Amino acid sequence: MLVFRSVHILLIEDDTEAAKFLVKGLRESGHAVDHAADGREGLFRATEGQFDLVVTDRMLPHIDGLAIIQLMRQKGITTPVLVLSALGTVDDRVRGLKAGGDDYLTKPFAFSELLARVRALLRRRVAADSPVLEADDIVIDTSRRAASRGGRALDLSPKELMVLEYLVRHAGLAVTRDMIGEAVWGKDYNAMSNIVEVFINRLRQKIEIVNQPPLIVTVRGAGYMLRLDLPVRNSKSRGSD
Repeated sequence: MLVFRSVHILLIEDDTEAAKFLVKGLRESGHAVDHAADGREGLFRATEGQFDLVVTDRMLPHIDGLAIIQLMRQKGITTPVLVLSALGTVDDRVRGLKAGGDDYLTKPFAFSELLARVRALLRRRVAADSPVLEADDIVIDTSRRAASRGGRALDLSPKELMVLEYLVRHAGLAVTRDMIGEAVWGKDYNAMSNIVEVFINRLRQKIEIVNQPPLIVTVRGAGYMLRLDLPVRNSKSRGSD
């Protein structure tokens, strides 16, 4: 189990009452919180300050939340971002993730759900700093370029491993075919091809276990998701793969 130090969160929210509620709840949960009341101030703080996590509303005065994320990513800032929005269609969520957001929470929501999302994003950030990634019983050693499930080594091609790693890093989130394709094949990716479907099917054949619920699920209208029973976490010590 990961034990988190107090983390520094930037909240970008123009609704005064909502901001007070979120700042109070996050601080009572042990986190340091800075608040920006509009997109211009939020962008300045997100690009000039040092934060462990950014939580931003999508529809903001001056600069909207998705533009803030895009400008952060253009500057090479990899701080995880949780998007809050009343826009909750599949297309809205996909746009938020494609802009560079790491998670998308639709309003209204329970604070307990927001806190769970915050903790999950912080786990992923810790995992990203480790050469070993885990989701459910999938283990990927990024330094050795090797993967296993339940201790059994998986015989994966380099591209299959890259697709699996992308799914693990976004475990619990629906990712589109194009998001996977662009991440794995880069400029060589052809959106008109079925290459992503082919590799997803190959992975399913190699990692799924008979009579057990599938790990890789199809999300209708959105794409694919690596289902989670356990959050992504790093592993400092583990038995043989």
